[in-house]
Amino acid sequence: MSIPGPRSNALMSRRNAVIPKGLSHATPIFVDRAEGSTVWDVDGNSYIDFAGGIGVQNLGHRPGFVIDAIQQQLNKYLHTSVNVMAYEPYVELAEHLVALTPGTFDKKVLFINSGAEAVENAVKIARAYTKRQAIVAFTYGFHGRTLLTMTLTGKAKPYRAGFGPMAPEIYHLPYPYPYRDPEGNRPDYGRVSADRLLELFRTEIPADQVAAVVVEPITGEGGFIVPPPDFLPRLRDITAEHGILLIADEIQTGFGRTGKLFASEHTGVVPDLMTIAKSLAAGMPLSAVIGRAEVMDAPQVGGLGGTYGGNPVALAAALAVVKAFEQDPEILAHAVEVGETIHERFRIFRQKYDIVGDARGLGPMAALELVESSESRTPSMKAASLVAQYAVEHGLILMRAGMESHVIRTLMPIVIGTDELQRGLDILDQALAYATEFSHAYTKAGR
Repeated sequence: MSIPGPRSNALMSRRNAVIPKGLSHATPIFVDRAEGSTVWDVDGNSYIDFAGGIGVQNLGHRPGFVIDAIQQQLNKYLHTSVNVMAYEPYVELAEHLVALTPGTFDKKVLFINSGAEAVENAVKIARAYTKRQAIVAFTYGFHGRTLLTMTLTGKAKPYRAGFGPMAPEIYHLPYPYPYRDPEGNRPDYGRVSADRLLELFRTEIPADQVAAVVVEPITGEGGFIVPPPDFLPRLRDITAEHGILLIADEIQTGFGRTGKLFASEHTGVVPDLMTIAKSLAAGMPLSAVIGRAEVMDAPQVGGLGGTYGGNPVALAAALAVVKAFEQDPEILAHAVEVGETIHERFRIFRQKYDIVGDARGLGPMAALELVESSESRTPSMKAASLVAQYAVEHGLILMRAGMESHVIRTLMPIVIGTDELQRGLDILDQALAYATEFSHAYTKAGR
């Protein structure tokens, strides 16, 4: 059967009539069901899932213990709004998270619905605590699509273009990008990149007016860029020296995506505030801001909240997820093995295919940056598009990232089986071969 099949095509026609074109889809298929690391479309085709709902399904689609927890909560109550009547799951999940997240100091937790809401609230809390206005973020970063979070986001198209004016008092610094920066091979590149913050204090905004620095430990939508290991520690030192809060956006990097529960753990950096979402609740809409108790308590009573924030069904799912990580160390151990397998194959791909300019990542959070040639390093959106198209037509769901949508990223469940992982990587290998052949033919034709 061709992909997309007739039912997916029919649904796409219906979709185009009633859904705005601004809502994009990485694939042309409509899903019917999903289990573990496999999804089936409405035409009966099956796919290995290397996208995981954009990093939401770290523990796989529909894990049984999560479904059971949701069902138990459904039998009690769906919603009261925590702003009206409190409930124990809110407190219980907060207790688990303050114990699991980096830092031995007292912490508190706020639950909301989405990653963007988490970042928005982290900024509100930081401003309330510091009595300062300015926020520093980074190019290549992605923090959401609301007015504030798209302003923080360091990618103009499609996230910011046409939606201005942007929110005020937001400043951007270059994120360290070793593959693209001529200075990327310097042994002190991470420290030098962080020290750009000091130059910002001299030229753009005084340090005593900056409330917080928001940073992804590894960029997500920006292309899975891994900064040098001394970057975040130096950033932590500078912010601490100037009374500026460090906010770690762990929305995509959290819950085992890098082989540790949180990416910040790789460098030992302890942020003042952390935002989490995505795989926190295995697909249910839930996010959180976690941070120092005195910082979290800064907003006035009534200054935080929301009708649906901390929905009890989503909390039940998240409790099941968190307890799974607490009780089964093999989950993270397997994630490390998955990452090793991916990086071994990616090193081969880089040697084998000239269109693979860079292979990078940390644990199972890995990426291939595709280029016109390894010599030119010119980003190739065309090659990435061909790879993704070939993959879905042969049973593999992939997602792209990067400023030119030229980066192939891996977001498969970290519990994926070895055989399924290898089959997916085999399809990716074939897709790269196809894109390489097409690119060479295209170049020879003088196009």
